[in-house]
Amino acid sequence: MPTSFEDRVYAALKKVPRGRVTTYKILAGQVGCCSARAVGQALKRNPFAPRVPCHRVIASDLRIGGFGGRCSGPQIRRKRALLASEGVLFSKGVLADPARVFRFFP
Repeated sequence: MPTSFEDRVYAALKKVPRGRVTTYKILAGQVGCCSARAVGQALKRNPFAPRVPCHRVIASDLRIGGFGGRCSGPQIRRKRALLASEGVLFSKGVLADPARVFRFFP
């Protein structure tokens, strides 16, 4: 069963539209947390994927970040493929179109 913090993270993440991404830091700010790592840990335990699209969260430097508790290998290839299927591409390891970063508004 998710914690109240995880519930807040998942609820906010569901607002990120298909074809857009957000960062762990932006998502943390949206839920009133100062720890991007805490958000990453909540996403690692996401029992609601793909309804809660944790693949749409990337690192603040616009690199792919982690997925399913991994930073390389098949999990990251899967994350990259999921994002590519939504039109989100990476060039030389970095988000190709920074305009795809979704920022929450108050």
